[in-house]
Amino acid sequence: MTDGAVNYREKAYALLKTDADKIVKLIQVQMDNLTMPQCPLYEEVLDTQMFGLSREIDFAIRLGLVDEKDGKALLDTLERELSMLHEASTKKRVR
Repeated sequence: MTDGAVNYREKAYALLKTDADKIVKLIQVQMDNLTMPQCPLYEEVLDTQMFGLSREIDFAIRLGLVDEKDGKALLDTLERELSMLHEASTKKRVR
């Protein structure tokens, strides 16, 4: 693989990671300030953002810019982070 190809792969993954981080921040702000996790708005935002990111990852995989296992790992990590945020928010509200 050429240096240029590696650079594009690194950039593509970095962009996807940035988008995943934005989703975490968006949901964290929403949970801290706006709505409860059971709110339809929260669920709609989460579903829309996750679907969009999964399509971005699929596109990058099809272009050969991201390995399938790396793309799936990014989504899995994001889902775990969101689950931890949800649990922390739920525990905070119970107290």
